[in-house]
Amino acid sequence: MKQEHTSSRELLGWLWRGYLRHYMGLLGIAVIFMLIEGATMGALGYMMQPMFDLVFVAGNTNALVWVSLAFLAIFSMRGISSVTQKVLLSKVSQTSAAHLRKDMLARLIRQDPAFHQTHAPGLLLQRVQSDVSAINSVWQAMITGAGRDAVALVAVLGVAISIDWRWTAILLIGVPGLLLPISLLQKYVRRRASEARDLGAALATRLDEIFHGIVPIKLNKLEEYQLQKFGQHTDRFVGAEVKAAFGTSSISGMTDIMAGVGFMAVLLYGGSEIISGDKTVGQFMSFFTSIGLSFEPMRRLANISGVWQAAAAALERIKALMDAPILLTSPEDPKPAPEGLPDITLSNVDLNYGDAKILRGLTLEAAAGKTTALVGASGAGKSTIFNLLTRMVDPQEGRVAVGDTPVADLATDDLRGLFSVVTQEALLFDETLRENIVLGQDVSEDALQKALEASHVADFLPKLPEGLDTRVGPRGSALSGGQRQRVVIARALLRNTPILLLDEATSALDAQSEKVVQQALDQLSGGRTTLVIAHRLSTIRNADKIVVMDRGQVIDQGTHEELLARGGIYADLYRLQFQDGKTLMDPAGVAAQIPTPENNGSQAQPGWFSRIFGRLIS
Repeated sequence: MKQEHTSSRELLGWLWRGYLRHYMGLLGIAVIFMLIEGATMGALGYMMQPMFDLVFVAGNTNALVWVSLAFLAIFSMRGISSVTQKVLLSKVSQTSAAHLRKDMLARLIRQDPAFHQTHAPGLLLQRVQSDVSAINSVWQAMITGAGRDAVALVAVLGVAISIDWRWTAILLIGVPGLLLPISLLQKYVRRRASEARDLGAALATRLDEIFHGIVPIKLNKLEEYQLQKFGQHTDRFVGAEVKAAFGTSSISGMTDIMAGVGFMAVLLYGGSEIISGDKTVGQFMSFFTSIGLSFEPMRRLANISGVWQAAAAALERIKALMDAPILLTSPEDPKPAPEGLPDITLSNVDLNYGDAKILRGLTLEAAAGKTTALVGASGAGKSTIFNLLTRMVDPQEGRVAVGDTPVADLATDDLRGLFSVVTQEALLFDETLRENIVLGQDVSEDALQKALEASHVADFLPKLPEGLDTRVGPRGSALSGGQRQRVVIARALLRNTPILLLDEATSALDAQSEKVVQQALDQLSGGRTTLVIAHRLSTIRNADKIVVMDRGQVIDQGTHEELLARGGIYADLYRLQFQDGKTLMDPAGVAAQIPTPENNGSQAQPGWFSRIFGRLIS
């Protein structure tokens, strides 16, 4: 299928309206100095005639003085205008690029998780960094070309025409023949540059995956494999870049060939007029100096068309990202957030990811101020409930409410301000411990100290070289898993929200760390509406209600003791974790009798293996 490209006019219009027009004042001043610099090129060509005819040939001493002063003035004006316009353009280009990057991040950071699942981090990094840099350098070259080089070309050609229009016409006779080849080369460059942009994004994604997975790579001896894959990506990227460079340089190369042919024709035609005395040496030198000075502006202007196609490929992708709709937005007339400790209700909720059914008519209630635990096999839909509550995703059917208010009727900031979330993946930034806990909030030292003590961060704080001002490293790599979890709990304590979501918060910890973190979680959950996802059933025995899920539905609920007495999936899961014949020892050391065919009535119930295996094959 042929890819449709956005027109250059549309891309330039989008860039101008969104960014460059904000700097019209500085751009206007820069253009004035570019015009001055360009005009000096024509002045240099013009001064060749009096220098040769009046000074070198006629030997006029008075002319020598004013011609010398004229050259000094021309070069001085050229130097001052060049420095001024370059500084102004640098400020505009860097500021507008920063503006574009901030806007891109603001747009991308507000996209829903489904967007980020289909757009790899490496690709987004490529767009925000490399693609913006490519555009930044190119549009500066275009403005320079449209200003300085265009004026310089007009000025020197004006001098050439004033000397002899026939010479100028002979020089430019080959220009019409360049239009078709240059048009074809522009399309070629656009395709190759687009390919290079995609391959560059793939390279960035590969590097992102390698550096984030460096430990598994080493443990599985995948260094050579990853180097080979990266090398293949790099080779394709280099090939695409070389092809794009070939197309871009070919445009300026064809311009040089055309100029060479014209120069030769003028020399053959004009040389005879010089020999016959119809033209002076000064006229000839002024003409050829002007034409010589026109070559570089002409090459740059021709080159811009090729360079622009490379930039257009980057700009096209940036525009596509910026135009991507944000699907999960706040309502136009949001309702106020519930006050106090709200309950949580999900009623007849259906949710699909593509063709996969995740939740099927799920109904669930979590009482205000109580702890509700969610258990079930992986893929049962437990984490999806958290995503629904915080509006990371919306259901296709059903109602999700906090208090009496549907979550879709709340402003997203107000909604997410109701939740503190602690997961097994503690998200820390490469900043100080204090910054990772406070996260920009204005908190008192007393409140911070209480959070440190309640979360048990204070236990390991004296061991850090700079205390709260110790940098935690990329993704918190300077801390252990248990320490990272405690930092996240301290962060949640400072947020002091009415609802707490715990998603496998201790599953990745050793027994000693789990005990400390569990104590901190108990402190955190006190006086809050708490939902807990846990595979370790020992951590949820004391929950006010345990909800058992399977295939996106609630199939049982009750207290720990009630669920054990009824048998079913919960009892099966409990048996798998604490099996000791028919009598299990719960974490408190109390014998727990699990229903079996012998002790649960005359009608035997299917064993746990039969029930689970039956579900798998059904």
